[in-house]
Amino acid sequence: MTTNAFDIVILGGGSGGYAAAIRAAELGKSVALIEKDKVGGTCLHRGCIPTKALLHSAEIAENVRDAAKYGVTAVLDGIDPAGVRAYREGIVAKKYKGLEGLIKARGITVVTGEGRLEADRTVRVGNDLYTGTDVVLATGSYSRSLPGLEIGGRILTSEQALALEEVPRRVVILGGGVIGVEFASVWRSFGAEVTIVEALPHLAPNEDVALSKGLERAFRRRGISSSLGVRFQSATQSEEAVTVTLENGTSYEADYLLVAVGRGPATDGLGFAEAGIAMDRGFVLADPELRTNVPGIWAVGDIVPGLQLAHRGFLQGIAVAERISGLSPAPVPESQTPRVTYCSPEVASVGVTEAAAVEEHGQDAVVSYEYNLAGNGKSEIIGTGGLVKVVRLKDGPVLGVHLLGDRVGELITEGQLAVSWEAYPEELAPLIHAHPTQSEALGEAFLALAGKPLHAL
Repeated sequence: MTTNAFDIVILGGGSGGYAAAIRAAELGKSVALIEKDKVGGTCLHRGCIPTKALLHSAEIAENVRDAAKYGVTAVLDGIDPAGVRAYREGIVAKKYKGLEGLIKARGITVVTGEGRLEADRTVRVGNDLYTGTDVVLATGSYSRSLPGLEIGGRILTSEQALALEEVPRRVVILGGGVIGVEFASVWRSFGAEVTIVEALPHLAPNEDVALSKGLERAFRRRGISSSLGVRFQSATQSEEAVTVTLENGTSYEADYLLVAVGRGPATDGLGFAEAGIAMDRGFVLADPELRTNVPGIWAVGDIVPGLQLAHRGFLQGIAVAERISGLSPAPVPESQTPRVTYCSPEVASVGVTEAAAVEEHGQDAVVSYEYNLAGNGKSEIIGTGGLVKVVRLKDGPVLGVHLLGDRVGELITEGQLAVSWEAYPEELAPLIHAHPTQSEALGEAFLALAGKPLHAL
């Protein structure tokens, strides 16, 4: 048995883990990064990057299908799953190679193997021990299922859906959150019949209701069906199909059932509870500065309760590395973390919904404004509908920015600045937005809330 000592030992090489490793190394710390698979984690290899590449292939298919509308003669002959997969895997391989280069250049020791936390800030990998002055837990998440719903055959998680070598003719998606609506968007663009089953009353149920309703309308126009407000009951499969039955007796037959009911913390069997770490339903409990209850042990990313987003993990990993190194980065509230769902149309938001603002401040203290993208020149040019909604305190700062429309994810950083800096619409209204851009739609909303609308009533 060999014991290896480092300043920082990081268990998990996904977004939060490798961000912590890189920043700590920049600050002069010796770092061991332990990862059982490939550095980059779910986001790079099975999540964010490959799914967004898949969504871009779907966007190209839609553009070809609609080419005549723009005066371009083109014919969509079909989808080449092998070609789509090669494109997607090429993107992942290129990003992975770049990440490997960054880690090597920083002098980070990468340990390949499954680690388990033990006492005294030590992680065991096989017969080797890695001890740190500080340990960062960053083991990520896994695709959840429902009790009694066994994954396999024609019942898939998102990871297995990515590996499909065919375009389904018919697919049922269990869950209308981020993963569900993104895959629905892809498969519909590729020509599949898609039905989403969501137990809550709306798609994208965590978003402002204006975005949820707008997304539902857009999906209906695209031919994507939804069953909302009815719970799943059972699924049975044969060699040819899967049958999904809901609690109201409705049933759907499809080639595949995609289970997209969220992600759980990947902490089981890793020794966290045995080492004294406070846990709740598998999540690691940490304070706002990401310290656990055990001195010298920190936690970042999807295992910490809250938004399960790669960019949240990046920020947390950087912040922990800086705190260990004696710096004092300010904690970022969850409400200031931007959220983007990359279906068509995209959904993007930051801050609180109007309902949450009213619940906290009272109906009379909250003002909102919705600007329809039909009035935005660039949105008309690229052929997207949607809306911009801004929520503010009456005579006070912006509390939330909510966007629906193709490419609006590129606009949400301006919303984040407005919310994080507690800016007033009156302060934002004089700022110049280039014409013609979709960012003008945000400018129009700020103008309207400041009492001087330009292209809106």
